[in-house]
Amino acid sequence: MSEAPEVALVTGGSAGIGRAICEALLAQGRRVVNLDLNAPGWQHDRLVSLRADLTKPDELQDAARHIASTYAITALVNNAGATRPGSIDSATLSDLDDVVSLHLKAAIVLTQAALPALRACGHGRIVNIASRAALGKPERIVYSATKAGLIGLTRTLALELGGDGITVNAVAPGPIATELFKDSNPAGAPQTRRILDSIVVKRLGTPEDVARAALFFLAPDNGFVTGQVLYVCGGTTLGVAPLQTPSTTITITIKGDPS
Repeated sequence: MSEAPEVALVTGGSAGIGRAICEALLAQGRRVVNLDLNAPGWQHDRLVSLRADLTKPDELQDAARHIASTYAITALVNNAGATRPGSIDSATLSDLDDVVSLHLKAAIVLTQAALPALRACGHGRIVNIASRAALGKPERIVYSATKAGLIGLTRTLALELGGDGITVNAVAPGPIATELFKDSNPAGAPQTRRILDSIVVKRLGTPEDVARAALFFLAPDNGFVTGQVLYVCGGTTLGVAPLQTPSTTITITIKGDPS
């Protein structure tokens, strides 16, 4: 493992947010492995792109074993995702299975595969790309549920791996101008107009906005921030995302009948 080249592994790096994260890491001089269902339409001399359907257990496990045996993963970005729009009335078990596999199973399997190298380097970094929808969003029942699960995974991994020098954080994008967003929110549609009107900074986010947030968490020097969720949302979570407050314990004493 010590002779294997150090890499940052990014899932879903062929386009959109994943591509922006790959390009930002490459700009820092790092080697990047992109694991995606689709081949990228771009190249770089320090980029290796591998294809796999992460919703299929065999392909996921094979890819994880290959990458872990070939490279020393010092940074992992679990970015690959799918929206599967639908309400509780229209959601299907097939939709649920797909997004659970993509958002949660893939993150767990790839984290397990990367752990030896993440521990060995002493500054392992994991970033999970969640979503503002984890706070609740109509017509995103399976998507919001699994993205909320990814935040729970982030916090638990941070507790388990902090002693190994590994930090685990989440970036939760709001409305970002990607093809995934455009497919779910067609231009001119009423829900698209409502989204645009809700953005405090009065513009859609860009994949590069998310990539810059991920780079902060991925920096080897940033070892004192873990278990956190950073909303890159243009202010759309204001008044929605709760502040962290100290817990309050209330003790109730019930007096019994003295007789």
